[in-house]
Amino acid sequence: MELPKIHESEYRFCLILWENEPTTAVDLVKLCGEKLGWKRTTTYTVIKRLGERGVLKNEDSVVTSLVSKDSIQAYEINELVEKKFEGSLPAFVAAFTNRKDFSEAELDEVQAMIDRIRKGE
Repeated sequence: MELPKIHESEYRFCLILWENEPTTAVDLVKLCGEKLGWKRTTTYTVIKRLGERGVLKNEDSVVTSLVSKDSIQAYEINELVEKKFEGSLPAFVAAFTNRKDFSEAELDEVQAMIDRIRKGE
């Protein structure tokens, strides 16, 4: 299934939804006002647009996501690797690691992920 494109402001909205779902549209208006500085109409517009694109459902003013945070993040990373690194994961990792100092704990976590992948988990 092809995931719908989620723009940056919509993603910030989704982060709030994922953290609080299921939640009411009224509560989302309050949360988006507090966290994003949005007006009520902006929040309702985003709920409507994301509903039309199959990202969430708004049933009886209860809003729940139809796509997970993990799936959206994976889709966005894959798109980034394809567009900016010609599909090369090693080129992406090389660019990422050239700009950051990693703690021992972070390196251990990455190594554990690689080990799980090699074992087929």
